[in-house]
Amino acid sequence: MTENHPAPDRRNFLAKAASIVIGGLISIVAPVAGVFTFLDPLRRKSDTRGLVRVASLASLPSSGEPRKFPVLDTLVDAWNTTENVPVGSVYVQKTEEGKVRVLNAVCPHLGCSVGYNATSHGYFCPCHKSSFAVDGRILDPKSPSPRAMDELESVVRDGEVWVKFQNFRKGSPDKIPV
Repeated sequence: MTENHPAPDRRNFLAKAASIVIGGLISIVAPVAGVFTFLDPLRRKSDTRGLVRVASLASLPSSGEPRKFPVLDTLVDAWNTTENVPVGSVYVQKTEEGKVRVLNAVCPHLGCSVGYNATSHGYFCPCHKSSFAVDGRILDPKSPSPRAMDELESVVRDGEVWVKFQNFRKGSPDKIPV
């Protein structure tokens, strides 16, 4: 008598091959997904600055004299969020038209901090003797500053002054954001 041994079943082979392929895909996809999830914060834009509240409208004198305010923002890097980080300072003033003017408190020449002189009603950079009018324009034609003080975009909402704070390239006659 001869024993009949069944021939290897093709279905059995296909099931084993499919389980190897699926297992291989799962073992590759899971780590790749984990790496993408881990690196996701690096893909996102790290600078999330928009409008930042800097002062209340009531804190500004009606005489038009500017006041200096720190700009505190929330900084987000790849994995961390830090609240109330000082990112700069601005001069805020009420204009004669009843609007608000906001100037970056940094000199466009080399980035020194500009001070306001109440007696001369203007700004003065102590580093290279640049002087600016209360509206930010250059007063001295021999000034080393290549442009006027940088005016920033601002909005008054519910009695609060909000500013789109940004710095610009120093030493350039053009106002180029950095």
